[in-house]
Amino acid sequence: MVQFCKNSNFKKFSKIKIFAKNRKKNKLSENPKKMTKNLVIVESPAKAKTIEKYLGKDFVVKSSFGHIRDLPSKGMGVDIEGGTFEPEYEITADKKKTVAELKKFAKNREVWLATDEDREGEAISWHVCEALKLDPKTTKRIVFHEITKPALVEAVKNPRTVDQNLVDAQQARRILDRIVGYEISPVLWRKIKTGLSAGRVQSVAVRIIVEREREIHAFEPKISFRVIGTFKSDEKFDAELDKRFDSEKSAKNFLEKCLDAKFTVESVEKKEGTKNPSPPFTTSTLQQAASSRLGFSVKRTMFAAQKLYEAGKTTYMRTDSVNLSDTAIGQAIAAIEKNFGKKYLETRKFKTRSAGAQEAHEAIRPTNFAVASVSTGDSDQDKLYELIWKRAIASQMASAKIDRTEIKISTSATTEKFVAKGEVVAFDGFLKVYPESGKETILPAVKSGENLVAERISARESFSKHPPRFTEASLVKILEEKGIGRPSTYAPTISTIQDRKYVEKKSLDPQQRPVRVLVLADGKISEKTEQENFGAEKNKLFPTEIGEIVNDFCVKNFPEVLDYDFTARIEADFDEIAEGNRSWRKMLQKFYPPFHEFVEKSGGVSREEAGKMRELGKDPKSGKPVIARLGRFGPMIQIGTKDDDEKPKFASIPAGETIDGITLETALEQFKFPKLLGKNDDGEEIFVALGRFGPYIKCGKMNASLKRETRDRETGEIIPGDDPGSITLARAKQLIAEKIETEKNRIVAEWPKKDIALLRGRYGIYIKHGKKNVRIPKTVEKPEKLTLADCEKLIAEAPEKKGRWVGKKKS
Repeated sequence: MVQFCKNSNFKKFSKIKIFAKNRKKNKLSENPKKMTKNLVIVESPAKAKTIEKYLGKDFVVKSSFGHIRDLPSKGMGVDIEGGTFEPEYEITADKKKTVAELKKFAKNREVWLATDEDREGEAISWHVCEALKLDPKTTKRIVFHEITKPALVEAVKNPRTVDQNLVDAQQARRILDRIVGYEISPVLWRKIKTGLSAGRVQSVAVRIIVEREREIHAFEPKISFRVIGTFKSDEKFDAELDKRFDSEKSAKNFLEKCLDAKFTVESVEKKEGTKNPSPPFTTSTLQQAASSRLGFSVKRTMFAAQKLYEAGKTTYMRTDSVNLSDTAIGQAIAAIEKNFGKKYLETRKFKTRSAGAQEAHEAIRPTNFAVASVSTGDSDQDKLYELIWKRAIASQMASAKIDRTEIKISTSATTEKFVAKGEVVAFDGFLKVYPESGKETILPAVKSGENLVAERISARESFSKHPPRFTEASLVKILEEKGIGRPSTYAPTISTIQDRKYVEKKSLDPQQRPVRVLVLADGKISEKTEQENFGAEKNKLFPTEIGEIVNDFCVKNFPEVLDYDFTARIEADFDEIAEGNRSWRKMLQKFYPPFHEFVEKSGGVSREEAGKMRELGKDPKSGKPVIARLGRFGPMIQIGTKDDDEKPKFASIPAGETIDGITLETALEQFKFPKLLGKNDDGEEIFVALGRFGPYIKCGKMNASLKRETRDRETGEIIPGDDPGSITLARAKQLIAEKIETEKNRIVAEWPKKDIALLRGRYGIYIKHGKKNVRIPKTVEKPEKLTLADCEKLIAEAPEKKGRWVGKKKS
């Protein structure tokens, strides 16, 4: 009996210890009566931290870390055969632990859903309800445009429930995009190349870039001669002739007439003008301004904007609205009067023009106008905040007053007139904060009828410019103008088309061309030829060859899906669903039958036709056809066909060449490789070969890439690369020796029997196990000190790499 009591007490004591330990470790184990009463769920951990600071002790804030449910990674996941288009959502593998934790936190607490206020945020809230078995019709949903205490207090006072219309609009978008991607992509795999993908918005974006590139290639510049005169009164100033000449002869004839001509001020016209500030930023205008003023990519801009919003510095960054709240305007007024004075104040209400503007009801602005700059520890965020503050504060500042002057100069010998235009800022107004590019042009004080001396008149040959290539920002602008996509889709769309290698961002060095110049000075006409730079491009979007091939195939076989108006109409349909004016099921039921018919018809297209196969001519040695086409690893050339007795010979298309542009001569050059250069000291043969990633030297199992042409960063001089056609044996040996030395330095430690090595890579030290690369966690302070046991543990803990989904073949 005594023993039993002792055991019972021991067990009781043990339970108390375990309870105390759990309580310390996880507050979920505490008495529900003493627990925090409310659980707020957001989608971002950074946002959670800021919100919890403002809501106080009665609220605990947890993050869903974005979407917790989605369509399955394998299979369509949508009931198409039944015609209901019912989605089969599942909790994603990486969110099962998150959902389990949220369920524990939700127990005995009132749940508040505080995800972003757009459709995607509404859908996340709905998915949280479904995963946590909460009723979306009764669970409290709060929205706010900024993460500040007043905004949060106001939101908590006025909760609503999940807006099913917004959820349905997001579901319709997700399901339609899944259908388009999962039905077109397998067609691309079969007809062109495995691993390709198509998307409703991304494919249209690629089409815009491809069409612009073809406009540029088809463009023929028009030549004209621009005439500029330098005239003297009390001061010198330039004026341009109001006509351009289409030939050197006509330009010269004009200068000859001016030899003895008199030049007189015909008129001086002065006007007072104004410049008005632009509205505060929307998503697209922020992306454009950050690109032009800060040099940010769209992705970089949105990342910094997201961080500023989550930290409570700025308002929500996905918006079509240019409106400012009365509270915000009041803050702006106070800041302008304090910093610049009342004469700089001019309040405005801007109206949002874009049809179907999304749910965010205010422009992007600082949450506190009194704060002109921030120090977040991240330079991108600091620069972007300052840009947002300047644009928003400028929108409530006085218009700039501009004095404009136009001087017309007549000649005694011709009817053409020279015109000089000047512009001076009389009152800077909003330009004090948000200046525009361009300099003032101050003209001298001249009077009508005054005679002028023409010190110099030049006629310079000029060439009309092709349409500009798109930057990321200008692509966003045209997508918005055409009604394609919405603020939340711009950044991921641009990232996707580059990740898929349909589009690449690159710069082009300037080329030089001769320019003819005629100059009238000192009573005589001289002629000379100068060199000018042209064709330079910086960070522009170019379509790749695979991008053009996929675009042409999709435009031909799925014309409706890639039609600009159709894509815009789809967005309008989503807007109607969001407003409760249309059923999402009926919208999909109308869309699917004609779309699927296009998919079925595309099955009759041959692989040769889809892959842009082109016969260049005959191989003079064998008489077999030389063909340029798209292969498994990209554009390639081959001699012979699969129907020949001998296997075809294959080679990659060299860099800078395309299937459409490569000539027979260039193609045949590629088959001279691999070429034997000689042997090393051990008697191994050394070859120069052309590979998938460019020319390289091969010696046994060792491969060494040839050096490419580069530009010296300091001097700008071109450093020539290695030419595979003329490389010597000595140079090949040098490249191999350099590669061996690099490989030695690359190995930190290795255990050959285990096939494990610690290697130095581009981003630091990592573990290589067979063909598998394993990242070393940042928590490991000295990765070079890892032992074999440490490496084996990290290999065992490393997540499996996700494989590519392969669609099911239809019977």
